[in-house]
Amino acid sequence: MTFEQISQENDERTVEETVRDETEQNDIEEPADYRITSYGVDFDVEGLVRRINEGDIFVPDFQRGFVWNFKQASQFIESLLLGLPVPGIFLTMEPATEKLMVIDGQQRLKTLQYFYSGKFGDDDQTFALQGVTPRLTGKQYSDLRQPDRRRLDNSLFHATITRQLFPDDGMSSVFHIFQRLNSTGQRLTPQEIRQAIYRGTLLDNIREMNINESWRAIFGRPNARQKDQELILRFWAMLVNSENYAAPMLGFLNAFADEHRNPDQEFLKRGRDLFNEVVESFNLAVGNRAFRTEGNRQLNAAVFDSMSVGLARRIVATRGVRPSPDAIQTAHDALLKDDTYIASVSGGTAQTQSVQTRLRKATAAFGGL
Repeated sequence: MTFEQISQENDERTVEETVRDETEQNDIEEPADYRITSYGVDFDVEGLVRRINEGDIFVPDFQRGFVWNFKQASQFIESLLLGLPVPGIFLTMEPATEKLMVIDGQQRLKTLQYFYSGKFGDDDQTFALQGVTPRLTGKQYSDLRQPDRRRLDNSLFHATITRQLFPDDGMSSVFHIFQRLNSTGQRLTPQEIRQAIYRGTLLDNIREMNINESWRAIFGRPNARQKDQELILRFWAMLVNSENYAAPMLGFLNAFADEHRNPDQEFLKRGRDLFNEVVESFNLAVGNRAFRTEGNRQLNAAVFDSMSVGLARRIVATRGVRPSPDAIQTAHDALLKDDTYIASVSGGTAQTQSVQTRLRKATAAFGGL
């Protein structure tokens, strides 16, 4: 099968079909015992929209966009105009900025923002109410009668605001809240949640690194659920902090993303440069066979994290000197015939012993070139 055929399939298949990552099924993190303070606030709708427009309340970007249709959005606005109760929203306070992040209620808040702006969604489509009571049909915010506009402006919207007090590890509780509140429909992936709660220059750089041509040639087309970005985060975390790895993988990656969310420029440059060198080297040496076990078209996440870190360590040790493509291919193929290595990338891949075994094997294989 050619790379073009693999890439075409990658665009149509699920994450599980394009990437083998056993941690997604078997990597269970036991949440800490949290102490969280929460309190209720009733915002008037006009003040709520103002806070959203000013960025004091922000909706995290999951790369999924606004999904309500005109009728759903219109009926939500109609409920407020008729004085009917609507579900509240769930916010959490970002410690560093004290801004409020939306955990639950994105569609409702975006609908309010769009209705007040007069535009539906992020295009220029006019937001005029549809599928509602006749006296409101076709109305924009600017068209509302003064009593209706006043009723909407003054409508109270209940918000529950949380803040983590213990443990003092940033916002780890928010990750679990996201997972539980987004448990219906198409669940958010761990990396989508990280983009929201650990936003900063580290994840910004990973999004840029994800377009590297050699990485795209190896992985395939960009993954809609950000699995390719999670693998880059995994490379970076293993390279920097593998000696402190302890299962589960999910918690290890969360802690790294939190600790290094806005690192200095030297840290970012070093990580970018090493990742680029590693994927370019593997692409030259083995092409789209890289990080795949014998006879398997799926990229194996455990093979990727160990081999990429192993070669990166070799490049660092020789102050930037890359092994030849032939040497990399030899080491790559030899590891895939090593029974101990294969066992460490085939089962229990998030277990601490498996992680250390495969990293040790890969470091030795590439370090000896």
